[in-house]
Amino acid sequence: MSCRYGRAIAAAAAAMAAMSGCAAPAAPTGDPSTSPATIPASGVPFALFTHCGIYEARVQDTFFLAEQPLNDGHGNPPAGWGNPYQSGTITVAGSQAVFHDDKGHTVTFHERPGATSFLQTCS
Repeated sequence: MSCRYGRAIAAAAAAMAAMSGCAAPAAPTGDPSTSPATIPASGVPFALFTHCGIYEARVQDTFFLAEQPLNDGHGNPPAGWGNPYQSGTITVAGSQAVFHDDKGHTVTFHERPGATSFLQTCS
């Protein structure tokens, strides 16, 4: 019987040692069935791929389509956009993502549920 108590004490000591480590406390998490934990909720730095125009965005493992695709008519980003990327921030709320940059550009994207890759790729 003392062997069982010895193991319990050892397990409790190991758990306390693990909990007293130097790591920062974990952030509270929401219900995973209602809010994807892998998608940022607001204003995260983001490099939007613009090389062949602005059609899609990938935020972590979620793919989004531009509400209104943007290009110059020749497979390039419109005038005033960086190429191959435009730096800014992206905010994800539910199935919508909104990109903003310091030049005043705004693009709204809508999630493609179940997508595992971009619809189009360019060279």
